[in-house]
Amino acid sequence: MPYTQSLLASGSAIGYHAKAAPPTVTMPRLKAMVSGAIGGFLDVAFNFNTQAMTDDNLLGQFFKIGRKMVMLGDETWLKLFPGLFKRHDGVSSFYVKDTVQVDQNVSRHLGDELSKDDWDLLILHYLGLDHVGHIGGRNSVLMTPKMKEMDEVVKLIHSSINQSQGNGLGRTLLMIVSDHGMTENGNHGGSTYEETDTLALFIGLRNHVFDYASVINQIDIAPTLALLFGVPIPKNNVGVLIREAFDSLKEDKHLRALELNSWQLLRLLQAQLSGLPCRNFPCDAFYDHQSSGSTDCNHETEDMLCCLYMEATTLYTSWKSKRGFESASNKYYSSAAAAYYKFLKSASEWLSRRSTDKPVKLLALGLATMFVSTVILSSLMFCWLREIYHGGKQQSLNLNDSMNGWSLDETFILSVILILVSSMTSSSMVEEEHYIWYFLISTFYLLLLRKTAQSLCVVRLQSSFFTQNGQSREGYFRICFVFLLLTSGRVLRGWHQGGVNWTSLPDISKWLEQAGSQHVKSLQLISAFLVISIGLFALFSIESKGKCFQMVRLSFLISGLLVLLHITKYQDYTFSSTNYGATLLVQIIYAILGVATIGTVVALPWVIPFSTSKICPTDNTISPLFLSIHEKFPLVELRDSLYVIGWAYVLCWCLLQLLLQQPINTTPILLLLLQILAGTLYFARSGTHHKEWVEIAAFYYLGMAGHFALGNTNTLATIDVAGAFIGISSHSTLLSGILMFIITYASPMFILLSLVMYISMKNMAHPVIPEKAGPGDHLMMMLGFSCLIPLVINSILLTAYTVVLLLMQNHLFVWSVFSPKYLYVCATAVCTYIGVFIVAATGFYAYFVLVMRKQKPYSC
Repeated sequence: MPYTQSLLASGSAIGYHAKAAPPTVTMPRLKAMVSGAIGGFLDVAFNFNTQAMTDDNLLGQFFKIGRKMVMLGDETWLKLFPGLFKRHDGVSSFYVKDTVQVDQNVSRHLGDELSKDDWDLLILHYLGLDHVGHIGGRNSVLMTPKMKEMDEVVKLIHSSINQSQGNGLGRTLLMIVSDHGMTENGNHGGSTYEETDTLALFIGLRNHVFDYASVINQIDIAPTLALLFGVPIPKNNVGVLIREAFDSLKEDKHLRALELNSWQLLRLLQAQLSGLPCRNFPCDAFYDHQSSGSTDCNHETEDMLCCLYMEATTLYTSWKSKRGFESASNKYYSSAAAAYYKFLKSASEWLSRRSTDKPVKLLALGLATMFVSTVILSSLMFCWLREIYHGGKQQSLNLNDSMNGWSLDETFILSVILILVSSMTSSSMVEEEHYIWYFLISTFYLLLLRKTAQSLCVVRLQSSFFTQNGQSREGYFRICFVFLLLTSGRVLRGWHQGGVNWTSLPDISKWLEQAGSQHVKSLQLISAFLVISIGLFALFSIESKGKCFQMVRLSFLISGLLVLLHITKYQDYTFSSTNYGATLLVQIIYAILGVATIGTVVALPWVIPFSTSKICPTDNTISPLFLSIHEKFPLVELRDSLYVIGWAYVLCWCLLQLLLQQPINTTPILLLLLQILAGTLYFARSGTHHKEWVEIAAFYYLGMAGHFALGNTNTLATIDVAGAFIGISSHSTLLSGILMFIITYASPMFILLSLVMYISMKNMAHPVIPEKAGPGDHLMMMLGFSCLIPLVINSILLTAYTVVLLLMQNHLFVWSVFSPKYLYVCATAVCTYIGVFIVAATGFYAYFVLVMRKQKPYSC
């Protein structure tokens, strides 16, 4: 931006690095700049559904005194301040595919507005630069042209201002600000330096050369503008006026501005600290130290703030009494100004950490509700465990010493929860949580390897020569599955260098990107082809040749081919707002996948044939009781239905991720699919070597490890906003929000959906089957652990982290570390409940349809 740089170099502009508070998204940052207040982290959610701002703010003050305002650009301003603007033309800020029209829509009005004199405040909010970052990152090829475009806008406005001032139309202030920064990938929302470092540029104040290196807080803009334009400082402001902006004022006006800012912050301090004794604070010490120009205020927080305030007011009073003596006046003026700034900085820092009101009763009620929910779910789980494993006469078949003792894998699964809860209290552990998940899941794989090796040794010692070969073969298969889990898990660990502190370290994704886009494209095509091939192979390997099965296979085959077509032909142009072909193709894929998946779930239980042959390719042991029940109830058909439906869920989710994820994440999707298949087949062949609740918990942990392996972190900056607009021709908050959720929680939801397939392949020979068990009991045995275990684990972690967040409410990193983590924990809870609901609804629906058909024959 050469013209803007020339203004800085010549002293025509004053530039600052303005530090923004997290969350670094548009709506809370705009509120901070016009009110000087630091909002809550829940503003991240409200950012997608902005409501009118009710707090005291600059625009409301301008409106009260009759100032006319015009706004062009981001429609967030119109939602925050409805009815305040004389003219406006807003555009959506969320349709990130548009980098051209959003800015042209602003610039096309600029010439006319600059020629008019019926407004006092003109707000121009350009979105193109933000959208370029979301699409291509900081180093996008579109970034330089867009910066030059913005430079031309600055030149046009500044030239118009100079012309107006030359014609005697008064002084005009041009202020250029950014609401947030961006990471190297172009995202924002977190608290890294790149995201919180913003611009504040003042053009039109007193001319002097100023070093563009000073740092202010973004909230300092509000009191500065209020005092410059003669309106009251917003009452909830915690910012401090910018010193250099008042250099052109006379001494008395400068000190008066400092006094007004101090009064306003003192009022907030008194509201936070009841009985603040500033008015009655002993002032003798100040008069004793007037010769030195400052006083040491080494007290507790409340007394220190009072001490600083009284020192400033005392020096201000002394300056007033010495105004007639120039040398003494200059000395007291400098001392008084320095004292005021010292108080303002200290008060602002203290208030910034305590800026959010905390409704104690609501917090207590919410925490109590979470605790009760956790207790209820845990009680249900323990009752179910006692019923399944200790409710009958049959003894355990586990190869460990006895069911009464804890095996190593069971102890480890429970200890994982304790490790996670204890790690939540450390900000560093929260930032680098992915290391915990990687360590835990890798350790569990090694425990599986150990247990499988032990079972092989037991088989060789206890089995006869004739039965040894078959059982040994099963053991070797399980060892192969464990090695596949370990290998794929190691690659996933190295794919993205996540977290906060070591993101600059090399990883596989960086190596591939540095090697060139062609290498990424080739690997993407290979991975996508393998994912589609695995899913289609599973569907085509089903022996049934009914029309329903043929339609399911054909639908997913067409979807897979269209996804490959999109990757090869259109993906490079996905984010172009004018590429109608790419958007239409994605919409067709969405439609086919939706119809195929929902159609499979709804229709398959009605048309699956009743027979003694099984579709599910696992050689499970069926108990005699199971066979007797099957004479009246269709449990084999239920498992066959769930097997096909499970594969439909898995393949649909994989194809969605191939469309929505960044190209570099296609291979991790393949590796996650391999891990799910290897884990499912391992547990299906393990018989009763592992308790089912251990297996479900292991799957849940695998989903969380995969979540971080896809590049997600506990900062909001890693949310892929650009992918949420693939296949959307116009902005829709609901649709883009759903796609963003699908992208972010790809791995946890992938695991939960695959539980449908796991249920169908899992051995039905439970350690204990009640003698009077009916078909409903068997249905609950199939679904009970799959639904309860994820809910219990999630409930414990959610409740524990809520307690941690309340304990850390005054922590230095409460906004930058603990608050965004809490949003992720809550979103994970939503993901878990949705996934569990899908699993439970699928199982119950298929069961009741099959029971109905069994009792009353249904003809297709």
